[in-house]
Amino acid sequence: MSKVQIELPDGSMKDFPAGTTALDVARAIGERLARQAVAARVDGELVDIQTPLLQDCRLELLTLSSAEGLDVYRHSTAHLMAHAVKALFGQDVQVTIGPAIENGFYYDFYSDTHKFTPEEFAAIENKMAELAAADLPIRREEMTRESAIQLFREMGETYKVELIEDLPNETVSLYRQGDFVDLCRGPHLPSTGLIKAFKLTSVAGAYWRGDENKAMLQRLYATSFPDRKELKAYLHRLEEARKRDHRKLGRELDLFSFSEEAGAGLVIWHPKGALLRTVLEDFERREHLRRGYDIVMGPQLLRTDLWKTSGHYDNYRENMYFTDVEEQSYGIKPMNCLSHMLIYKSHIRSYRDLPLRFFELGTVHRHEKSGVLHGLTRVRGFTQDDAHILCTPEQLDSEIKGVLQFVRDVMDIFGFEYELEISTRPEKSIGAEEDWERATQALMSALKDTGLPFEVNEGDGAFYGPKIDIKLKDALDRRWQCATIQCDFTLPERFDLTYVGNDGEKHRPVMVHRVILGSIERFIGILIEHYAGNFPLWISPVQAVVLNVTDNQAAYAEQVFNDLRSAGVRVRKDLRNEKLGFKIREAQVEKIPYMLVIGDKEMEQGSVAPRHRSGKMLDSMTPAEFADFVRDECKQYH
Repeated sequence: MSKVQIELPDGSMKDFPAGTTALDVARAIGERLARQAVAARVDGELVDIQTPLLQDCRLELLTLSSAEGLDVYRHSTAHLMAHAVKALFGQDVQVTIGPAIENGFYYDFYSDTHKFTPEEFAAIENKMAELAAADLPIRREEMTRESAIQLFREMGETYKVELIEDLPNETVSLYRQGDFVDLCRGPHLPSTGLIKAFKLTSVAGAYWRGDENKAMLQRLYATSFPDRKELKAYLHRLEEARKRDHRKLGRELDLFSFSEEAGAGLVIWHPKGALLRTVLEDFERREHLRRGYDIVMGPQLLRTDLWKTSGHYDNYRENMYFTDVEEQSYGIKPMNCLSHMLIYKSHIRSYRDLPLRFFELGTVHRHEKSGVLHGLTRVRGFTQDDAHILCTPEQLDSEIKGVLQFVRDVMDIFGFEYELEISTRPEKSIGAEEDWERATQALMSALKDTGLPFEVNEGDGAFYGPKIDIKLKDALDRRWQCATIQCDFTLPERFDLTYVGNDGEKHRPVMVHRVILGSIERFIGILIEHYAGNFPLWISPVQAVVLNVTDNQAAYAEQVFNDLRSAGVRVRKDLRNEKLGFKIREAQVEKIPYMLVIGDKEMEQGSVAPRHRSGKMLDSMTPAEFADFVRDECKQYH
């Protein structure tokens, strides 16, 4: 019997009879691994766990603890859902595609007679449970394109026929489970019985192949996990996310709004929201000044010729807005870097002047399609805490490390953990390969020296240079892209930026593009959800509200309000002739950190009785003492 040599991830080599499956190899290693393995990677290609191994290869077994293993599990659950839908609705529904996505999967269906509703989710889930309990084997088949087209045409699955007709392959793969068959590359679980916990979450519309000129499909979203405990925990997080949705809380807390009259993706800040922004922006200015940045400002419009020089016109034009002024074309800035380079060029620079760190809270506009706009986290007009560091190549390493430390300091203040990844040269880019390599190595070297773990995201850099992306983890363990550090040898070349070195010759500086919070709008949206609207005292737009018990204390309460406002406390008053309990509940709904209750006793003593929004009562204190208390609690952020 012929043998095949299998190389395992630890580098060990094992001989097996030719035709041994990946599952057989798992059993040879241990029964526990055999129970946990759901798919395999053979010489880098994902395959079913039952795939025969016919030649020497490198084998990696995938379990549900890996992201790819979980994707296989969820993709198989998508097929299970499609199987259940076909079993319930038969020829009234046609199947299209059903991929795994982050935290779940979806499947798109076409029907001109049936409209799915959330009320049907339970029936679909029950049918899925029935099919899973039957432990149906999931088998891969291969057939010619022509045979597959004939099969799906006879089944009335015209969308599958269209997909196959567009494939260049002479053969295609299908997966069968019971009486259900689907066109699919795979891999899949060995049987439906391995699918343990799932839940349909929503239904939405989606155009076939994302083309608004094609048929509207019905997309069923769902999620699945290896056990019910994980599913329950995820559904709890999902419900918590709904409660924390910044769009919902933004309305309830009266922070911001959007208006179709103003235009999609353009934020209108209300007084409390604008004050929250102001506090954050003031914090940013202080932190940048402390670290040696110079505050600058550039215009909103720059001549289109300048955007052509930078490469934005050729590589970023579809994301920009343009206008004509006196027959001259201008571009509304999507980024702040061009003005900063013009500031640099306004003087002859020496190596003794460098590094120069230009910081701007710059408002930019980018054309985002209406379908991707989402509250504050995806808008068309936003403000970035943008900075550009121009330095010598020798200073580059320390400047990158300085930005990394800046990020760490700021994220510690807000209580965010984060992950890092380096995004490399995209297909659409400018600049010499040598410069890209130098920039990429500079970023990697700085990260390695600091000991921070990172992943590599191939081909997702900016068009002018590679970047470090910092992804925050919020209270619900979700990831958010905020801070970035981009290393750029290209734009200084295009704008002919120079400095005079200690040899008296002209040299080219390096530019570091970086943001710390990123888009202020996006960051506020993240903060709202991270804190569930319960902002820390130092950034709360309203830090305290003065509440009187009866009209008898109204005059003293007014005096307390004025004294606290003069002392710098962000305070408001509620002196309405309402019951104290009602006013306290309203203040709690508004998530105001402190309620300062004033009754006859407080009026006689010249004090206030602070109550935290959690319900905890503090000792009575004078208004001046409360102002000192607020200052002390906020001092660590100043």
